[in-house]
Amino acid sequence: MHIDQLIQTIAIAAIPILFAITLHEAAHGYVARYFGDMTAEREGRISLNPLHHIDPMGTILLPILTLWLGGVLFGWAKPVPVNFGALRHPKKDMLWVALAGPATNLFMALGWGLLARVALMVQDNYFAEPLLEMAQIGIRINVVLIALNMLPLPPLDGGRVVVSLLPHRQAFMLARVEPYGMFILIFMVMTPMLGWILTPIVGGLTNLINFIFGLL
Repeated sequence: MHIDQLIQTIAIAAIPILFAITLHEAAHGYVARYFGDMTAEREGRISLNPLHHIDPMGTILLPILTLWLGGVLFGWAKPVPVNFGALRHPKKDMLWVALAGPATNLFMALGWGLLARVALMVQDNYFAEPLLEMAQIGIRINVVLIALNMLPLPPLDGGRVVVSLLPHRQAFMLARVEPYGMFILIFMVMTPMLGWILTPIVGGLTNLINFIFGLL
């Protein structure tokens, strides 16, 4: 991708990427507060302001690189701190705190799908084409975040969901993986493994959203 094309793509992609990454984290904080953990609120992380959630590498540099190089659009924000021990029912409430982020991404993906449908109905190409491109990026980044975060690997959301659902003995064994979870994820990123896992999931979810809104 030429530098002028990259700049144009970044300008169009900035809004959906920032919303996808930061609202995911804010949702964890909102739900954790609802179930009794005030950690995120005390640290000022229950906020829709992207500046409170931006990670220079994960929110800015990595998405730009993936837009430039192609492949799976990828990124993250600063994780919202959650003290699961402070939840009223730690094991049970962990499920809802973990699901809050991916659920928010699902709602955003559907919202961008609706916006893409609107863009296709607009006759003014000067307005419709960039709106459609923005909506398509919004669908893609949110679907990627759903697929990535629902991997059953602590500390990803999917890992916490599985820990919440497993019996105590098995949950404890899986939770012990958490200190090594990010190293495992980095290894998967540096090899084709993550692409093998995510590509069919991302493709399936994207096709479903495209079908729902008649975008195929």
